[in-house]
Amino acid sequence: MQIISPKELQSKIKENEVIILDVRAKEKYEQNHISDSNVHSINIPKTSIFELDNHNVETLAALPKNKEIIVTCTTGNSARKCASILADKAYQVTLLEGGITAWNEYKEANDNK
Repeated sequence: MQIISPKELQSKIKENEVIILDVRAKEKYEQNHISDSNVHSINIPKTSIFELDNHNVETLAALPKNKEIIVTCTTGNSARKCASILADKAYQVTLLEGGITAWNEYKEANDNK
């Protein structure tokens, strides 16, 4: 499984459109998520991904199989499990190291410079 740091993700966002799958609960996602004009952010709660089987593939209809998907959650633990499940279903997934917590810390430290 590929892993990307918040710094690497920031660089990637500056260069290209990025797809981010946030697997936190809808309420947490709506309070705070990664956003930018180059970010296509998708929220599918981890429980929906944990319960995936071949009969529940409509949950993943929003996810392209031919593009990299950055998977994140609060700290990265749930995202790692979700990324593993998606990788097994032939999605191109990359885990955001440290999740939204690390992203926010990185942004805060660098926005003040």
